[in-house]
Amino acid sequence: MSNELPTVALVRLLEGARYEVMPTASVVDAVGEHVPPSVTVTVTAAPGKGLEATLSTATTLARAGWPVVPHLAARMLTGRGELQEVVARLAEAGVTAAFVPGGDADPPAGDYDCALDLLRDLATMEHPFTQVGITGYPESHPTIDDDVTVQAMWDKRAYATHIVSNMTFDAEHLGTWCERVRRRRVELPLLVGVPGPVERTKLLGMATKIGVGESLRFLRKQKSVFARIAAPGFSSDRFVSRVAALSANPALGIAGLHVFTFNQVGVVETWRQGMLARAREERVHPTGRGGHQDG
Repeated sequence: MSNELPTVALVRLLEGARYEVMPTASVVDAVGEHVPPSVTVTVTAAPGKGLEATLSTATTLARAGWPVVPHLAARMLTGRGELQEVVARLAEAGVTAAFVPGGDADPPAGDYDCALDLLRDLATMEHPFTQVGITGYPESHPTIDDDVTVQAMWDKRAYATHIVSNMTFDAEHLGTWCERVRRRRVELPLLVGVPGPVERTKLLGMATKIGVGESLRFLRKQKSVFARIAAPGFSSDRFVSRVAALSANPALGIAGLHVFTFNQVGVVETWRQGMLARAREERVHPTGRGGHQDG
């Protein structure tokens, strides 16, 4: 990737943005109503719902024509035997990508204590995945030290094709983190996790839909999310524009956007299309003020 103008980078990122959803009862219909089949949909895994909810949602969407990335949370799988069954099921549905986090199950369901354990097993078996994502943490993990998460990226890099960052809000901090990762000679392309323009009340509503125990875990892990998305100074438009400016520097290796929708896919898709239209117009008819303007 060569150096790009920020507006060109913004168009590229928005066109290729993918959406993260939670496997609730209504999400398949919501995706079908609002999300074009050109958009990749990633499906989370949560201990309170079980891996079946993830697999069912992912295979249903895949058979309906969406590019799908199920989250195969290592600590939710019992071991190699179950992993082989899951891989076969996803292959039959035409799924060709997976995201492998460690997961929140405590204690683990079986043999896998971390993502690396699963990735090593996956590498020794036949599977359909041409793309395998691993986690990155520009915003600190709530329970794991930063040095440990960076070391984990190094350990997992040989088994993956890209890194997906957790949700981040500070473009300057993101740039510093990217530089740190590259200094460690982790060269995998990076998809930056960004929050869609979802209202705080809708985030709270989403938390209640995923179950009492899971909601408490969600709120504990994401307590800063509510405050920062709802803060007067935060704008998804402005933040994504700053990510695009960073991505214009090829040394940072920012290859895409991973948008956290909290299942408000209609709101997020309307936002993406609007921002994309403005960015395309700016690319064709520059204002002379240095790039994309906030909407």
